[in-house]
Amino acid sequence: MTKEEPGKWLKIEIAAPVELMDAVGNFLTETGAQGVFQETLGTPSQEEFDEVQFRDAIKAYFAHDAASEERIAAIQKYLESLKEIFPDIPAPVLKTEIISDPGWGEAWKKYFKAVRVSSNIIVKPTWEKYAPSGRDIVIEIDPGLAFGTGQHPSTRMCIEALEDIMMHDASVQNWKTLDVGCGTGILGIIAARLGARDVLCLDNDPKATEIAAKNAAVNLVSDRLRIVNQDALAINEPRNLIIANLTSKLLLKLCRHLTQLLVAGGYMIISGIMEKDSGDIEASFSVAPLIQHRVIKEKEWVCYLLRKEAPAV
Repeated sequence: MTKEEPGKWLKIEIAAPVELMDAVGNFLTETGAQGVFQETLGTPSQEEFDEVQFRDAIKAYFAHDAASEERIAAIQKYLESLKEIFPDIPAPVLKTEIISDPGWGEAWKKYFKAVRVSSNIIVKPTWEKYAPSGRDIVIEIDPGLAFGTGQHPSTRMCIEALEDIMMHDASVQNWKTLDVGCGTGILGIIAARLGARDVLCLDNDPKATEIAAKNAAVNLVSDRLRIVNQDALAINEPRNLIIANLTSKLLLKLCRHLTQLLVAGGYMIISGIMEKDSGDIEASFSVAPLIQHRVIKEKEWVCYLLRKEAPAV
């Protein structure tokens, strides 16, 4: 196990064109950042990024340990690959710093505001007030160190897909839901608020499951959610709704198992997929017994809503 230095953090700051922000943020999350957020930089004369001036920057924090140099090298390599893929866009600029007590957990409050993520669903931080109207369903989230505030395209598209099927498919009377990689619990909580009585939320990170449990309590759905620190491959309960907002690599690894867990007539929502990986995803997921029900796209991200066909009689 890599030994951490208590109170020490590796701060990564990347200034980049707006077109690359989502891709960079997603990569930092996949690399293990324990906090990632975007902010607008100061005036164009800001000395920190003299080489190229950008409007926005991504900040990420990692526990500082013996693997810090490897992480920096991996991030540098990724940024170089972006430069090759997008030669006509200015290359991102990387800064690194070892700091103590960054207070980035509180920094979330500066960037996380109430947002309408679909026709009827509002996601807001627990510390802000919001007056709902009409059919609004308000979800309260305190992200802590976990991923999932409804502000990333991959999460928003999952929410749109959830609302689509759960509010319009009256043929399903009893939703048995599995949320793989639940993060803050936002998707499982929304499924419960939309009517699911049996929601199983999984995450490999014990901190994420702790945060998800707190968010479930805030949203008064603890009686409908089972939140466990477990790998999806260890689950054998049949489900008629599976949500997996992961990475393309993890989705491909889990494809066969999730397909087996999904009952005939059930729905599967997969997201966290960059458009460049959609071919591999479709080759694995858009084949019998799964069929594409809907494809949702936002920027360079893709979400698939799939349905499992009943076996031929």
